[in-house]
Amino acid sequence: MKHYGLIGYPLSHSFSKKYFTEKFEKEHITDAVYELYPLEHIKDLQDLLDLYPELCGLNVTVPHKVNILKYLDWIEHDAKNAGAVNCIRIMAESPVLAAFSGEVGVKGHDFRLEGFNTDIYGFEMSLTPLLKDHHDEALVLGDGGAARAVKCVLDNLGINYKVVTRTAIGDNLLFKDLKPHDIAKHKLIINTTPLGTAPKVDECPPIPYDAITEDHLLYDLVYNPEKTLFLTKGEEQGATIKNGYEMLVLQAEKSWEIWTAKELHP
Repeated sequence: MKHYGLIGYPLSHSFSKKYFTEKFEKEHITDAVYELYPLEHIKDLQDLLDLYPELCGLNVTVPHKVNILKYLDWIEHDAKNAGAVNCIRIMAESPVLAAFSGEVGVKGHDFRLEGFNTDIYGFEMSLTPLLKDHHDEALVLGDGGAARAVKCVLDNLGINYKVVTRTAIGDNLLFKDLKPHDIAKHKLIINTTPLGTAPKVDECPPIPYDAITEDHLLYDLVYNPEKTLFLTKGEEQGATIKNGYEMLVLQAEKSWEIWTAKELHP
């Protein structure tokens, strides 16, 4: 039996477990299971892998998307650029390959941990069908782990962006300083914060919503509820809106593709 799962802490609920369990049942995949592995400290990853030697792949969620990097043997290009990994493929180490790559014993284990960021793929595939020529300037609300994939995609697409945070970080804009002209200039607005997630559905990022127009595209990484207050306020102004559910589905399918690929490096 092949085991897959999710690491993070806490893991009170999981889109991934429900999704993969239903996927395995629907597609009659009988040799795989998907479980939750609460991992408070990333330094305990080795113990987890020793305890479950049948693990073939892991998804990674908060708070480990960034601090997992130093435990990996290889990191895919976009994931390295983003500085965050949400998908790990666990491979039996090939002595020949390890010898050629100079990685024998580097991490102190006899298997190979490969890191990917399928959030990048999920977000890009979900966003691009909605983009129009005037969506060439973006505001990224929040600057946590989820924002890293978003910024990587915007870089890849050549879309200029400014990050908005509550506290001063580098040249980020501050929520309290946002003015209507900032909204007017940036026709693409992406919420990467957890504001508005159930059960706190009456919360939303503090931006000048009155300045939003029908030319705006509002994308919320939150998917529960289906329409957050952020999206509702944008829709009331005529904007196009999109939640993060499709992104989650796409990133999950990309993870499965990676885990079941025959090649070592896709």
